[in-house]
Amino acid sequence: MTSEPSAYHQRVAEQKRAAILAAATRLFLDSGYDRTSLAKIAEAAEVSKATLFRQFPTKAALFDAIVTASWDSGEDEVRPPTGDLRVGLTAIGRRYVDLLTRPGMADLFRIVIAELPRFPELGETQFNRGKMPYFESVRGYLEAERDAGTIAVDDPDMAATQFLGMISNYVFWPRMLLPRWPLDDATNERVVTEAVRTMEARYGTAAQAAEG
Repeated sequence: MTSEPSAYHQRVAEQKRAAILAAATRLFLDSGYDRTSLAKIAEAAEVSKATLFRQFPTKAALFDAIVTASWDSGEDEVRPPTGDLRVGLTAIGRRYVDLLTRPGMADLFRIVIAELPRFPELGETQFNRGKMPYFESVRGYLEAERDAGTIAVDDPDMAATQFLGMISNYVFWPRMLLPRWPLDDATNERVVTEAVRTMEARYGTAAQAAEG
C-alpha cells in the first residue's frame, strides 16, 4: 500500500526542483555544458546528489527541463479566436517576442550551438522541446483561420515559418553575434506589425478579393 505525498512534501520537492533548475541554468551559462557537472549543480542548488538524481538522472535530462522551462510562457496556451487574422497574429507575434527576448534565451542558444559538435542531442532538445511546440501552435492557428475562410494558404508549415522568421530575424538572431543589438518596445511592436501586414497581404482572403 502506497501513500500519496503530502502537500508539504510536494511543495518541498517543487522548491528543490526550482533551485536545481536555477543553479543548473547559471552554471551552464557561466561554464558551458561540458564543464558543468551534476555534482557542481547539486552543490550550487544546496541539495544532495541523491535529490538531484531522483529528479534528473542525467545531465541531458536536466538540460531538457531547462529548455522546456525557457519556452514556457507561464500561462495556459490559449489559441487566439479565429475570424480576425490581424488580431490573432498580433497576439501570437507579441508572445513570440516576449519569449525570444527573455533574459538568458540567447545565451541558451549559444550553449547549444557551441556544444553541438560534441553533444548533438542538445540541438534536438532545443528544437523538439522548445521551437517545435511553439511552431506547431502557430501552424494550428493558421489552419484554423484557413478552415474559417479568413486566409487562403496551401502550406501552413511554410506560412508559419515565414511569420516566425520575419520576427526572429530582427528580434533574436542578430543578438547571437551582437549582444548589444538595440531593441526597445516600440521597435519590437513595429516588427510584429510589419510581419502581420505582410501575412495579411500574402494570405488574407480579404486582400486577395480586393486585388481580384
